[in-house]
Amino acid sequence: SAAASLVDSGRRVVVIEASNRLGGRASSFRDGVTGEWVDNGQHVLFGCYHETRQFLERIGSIRHLRLQPQLDVTSIDAMGQRHRLVCPPLKPPLNLLAGFLEWDALSFRDRCAVFRLASPLALARRELSEASGIRAASPGETVHSWLRRYGQTPRLRELLWEPLALAALNQSPSVAAAPTFVRILAKMVGTTPSDSGVALPIRPLEQFYATPARTFIESHGGEVRTGNAGRVNVNGLGVYEIEAGSDRFLAPVVIAAVPWYALTNLFLSGPPAPLAEMLASAEATESSPIVTVNLWLDRPVLDVPFLGLPGRQMQWLFDKRQLFGHTASHLSLVSSGSAAMIGLSNRTVVQHAAELIREALPAARFATVRRATVVREPRATFSLAPGQPLRPATETALPGFLLAGDWIDTGLPATIESAVVSGHRAAEAALKLAS
Repeated sequence: SAAASLVDSGRRVVVIEASNRLGGRASSFRDGVTGEWVDNGQHVLFGCYHETRQFLERIGSIRHLRLQPQLDVTSIDAMGQRHRLVCPPLKPPLNLLAGFLEWDALSFRDRCAVFRLASPLALARRELSEASGIRAASPGETVHSWLRRYGQTPRLRELLWEPLALAALNQSPSVAAAPTFVRILAKMVGTTPSDSGVALPIRPLEQFYATPARTFIESHGGEVRTGNAGRVNVNGLGVYEIEAGSDRFLAPVVIAAVPWYALTNLFLSGPPAPLAEMLASAEATESSPIVTVNLWLDRPVLDVPFLGLPGRQMQWLFDKRQLFGHTASHLSLVSSGSAAMIGLSNRTVVQHAAELIREALPAARFATVRRATVVREPRATFSLAPGQPLRPATETALPGFLLAGDWIDTGLPATIESAVVSGHRAAEAALKLAS
């Protein structure tokens, strides 16, 4: 997103990617047996991801995003009961309140409890728009404790808030800090009904944004080099030397878009002294894993593109045939904050996934698994637990050395929107420095 923004402003940009494919922790690969594109994990967007939509518009890929006009989610609870939450096209937050009042999964007591969040969410929306020091949640409290503080019932937490928190934060609500979650809720309330709608790519990530972004950058005079890790030499002369394989570059501005755990290794001559504190914080940042299981069955079993499975180790199920068309035929099951599953064998994880969908879906009970793959991302996201090191700003103590990535201090969790926002901020800072 930083490179696309900069070439759009007429700057010469070189993108250096260590991997042979673009996308980092949001990428795709070819399955060796079926030949299908498989994402390394299911990335869900929301209508309130405005900067991601701006990025997709820029690279000509917005047509590959399917955005709900309003929130519409089907789920099957732990008792096997199917429910559908649909919010009407009313002005926010009336659309959400009306949707919860009509949701057949809730009792009268549960519906009443929803209204207890009206005041804290109004405060959170003010926090988004004002620089007045307003805080809708304490940095020291977890999502779970915040929800309990505002009287959210066990049923509401199980069916709504905890699955949403796991999806957005990739961490158990009993571990993740509340402020980032509350900020996401405020953004989802938004100003239009579609801000809370789910937005899903209808192409694999490789075709959704990686290849279109590369094409856009190269067609605007930029370069994209894959398969070589870039290393930076800080010479103190106001220009950076970048080594990428056998190539050398000189640049007045460097945007480091590597993950928090790889930043220290970016420097040729060891960590620069001005960055010592920030690098130490990055190295001390803990991670949270995601496990994704892809199943190829002998028959279709799902009648919606995605399904919530609250109260289970795998919380969401996606039908890639419905999303991508007949170029795909597999299901993806996602286990967020999956510390309990990351060390299990592939066979055990696949067996668990198959049993889960057979238990939840009558149409799957006699289905045969023809192929299965397990994708583990042990460091999928940074931890949002209270007490974690502070996230760094875009600009660093080294003039011209900028940071980008979902872990930068955007106020958002580790999402595509956070990554795009950080890239746009880095591009703005780079333009100021180079002007």
